[in-house]
Amino acid sequence: MTMKIDLENKPVGKLLLHYSVPAIIGAVSISISHLADRAFIGHGVGSLAVSGLALTYPIAMLIMAFGTLVGVGAAARISIVLGMKDTPWAERILANSLFLSFTFWTFVTIFGLIFLEPMLVAFGASEHTLPYAKDYLKIILPTSIFGNISYSYGSMMRASGYPKKSMYAPIIAVVLNLILTPIFIFGLDAGIKGAAWAFAISRFVSSCYVMHHFLSSDSRVRFRRATFKLKGYIIRNITAIGLSPFLMHVAASAVAIAVNLVLRRHGGDLAIGAYAIVSAYAMLFIMIIAGLSQGMQPIVGYSFGAGKLKRMKDTLILTIKIGISITSVGLLSVVLFPTQMMRLFTADAELIEIGSRGLFFVFLMMPLFGGFQIICSNFYQSINKPILSITVSLCRQLLFFIPLLLLFSNRWGLDGVWYAVAVSDFLSVILAISVFFWQKRVFYPRKFS
Repeated sequence: MTMKIDLENKPVGKLLLHYSVPAIIGAVSISISHLADRAFIGHGVGSLAVSGLALTYPIAMLIMAFGTLVGVGAAARISIVLGMKDTPWAERILANSLFLSFTFWTFVTIFGLIFLEPMLVAFGASEHTLPYAKDYLKIILPTSIFGNISYSYGSMMRASGYPKKSMYAPIIAVVLNLILTPIFIFGLDAGIKGAAWAFAISRFVSSCYVMHHFLSSDSRVRFRRATFKLKGYIIRNITAIGLSPFLMHVAASAVAIAVNLVLRRHGGDLAIGAYAIVSAYAMLFIMIIAGLSQGMQPIVGYSFGAGKLKRMKDTLILTIKIGISITSVGLLSVVLFPTQMMRLFTADAELIEIGSRGLFFVFLMMPLFGGFQIICSNFYQSINKPILSITVSLCRQLLFFIPLLLLFSNRWGLDGVWYAVAVSDFLSVILAISVFFWQKRVFYPRKFS
């Protein structure tokens, strides 16, 4: 009842702050964990180990794709049905999501372990970087279920009215990871395997935390024995909404493969490592926007389900303004301190030089790409328009970036990779703006009826 009163009547600004801050803290914590891993590995294992870690990114994106398919889809549906005052339906979504999580994990783990080495070679691994990537993934793949449960059910916790409590799931994982990684790498001399075990253990503890919440009688939406029945319409609802972020992560995996191959051809193993550091910084700000969007999602989903379209529009506009402001800080940072940012990860002069140049072009369009395009894509998910969300998300990756990557790298070599990022971001923003104005009827249905 408190959740209903807040989502229907509390000022949008305060409500967005209430939901977004925990989500942003959680999302940033995850990104900081990835940045720290690269720093520990770069200084404790070596530059080639950073490149080896970069080669695992396409597989990590595929793992995350299935986590977002379940987590984003289920969270959005839970918000909508709670807006319709149907708690039993929300609990059936919760239970069916667990089945989906374990099904996808089984498939990804078996397939990944069988074809691990050929995949990594196809992704651009050399004889120097392949051992690092293999050692890391042999641990990460079988334990990936813990990370996906932590993410998926953390999103559902937020959507069901516990934004502050959901924040602690990623924080638990990150704090443990930051403690365990240097112990394993520097104290136990476990190398990149130590980083993988630290990651797996921290996600296991975090997943236990979120599962305990949904097993507790104090939770408004929780697991009940009667809800553990597979329902085709629920599975379809979850996957329909979750399809957009799923395909976005699959596209990101394909892009990572293409980028690694181009980087290896034009810059070698060090160029792959430099891109890994640059993309980690970009991911920090993208994760902030992801957290902001996650905070927006329950308000937008509930307002849409309840027919409060002006409130929905006000929430979206405010979210976009905040997103543009945050990502502008990112652009300013890389303009002023590119070399210093690279030195946090490595002392290799060549790696620093390559990455410093890349930072500027990767962040050039970040204010509009992160602050508008990503938020709009998440908005369409929240109001059950997955096709629009998929279109806005995938055009940047597949229609714009990969063709430009191949074209520009053939013309300008390594610099062409950076140019392709900036131009594809610009084109995707133009597309997102066009779709946004085309969808005015969402906000004013009577005017366009």
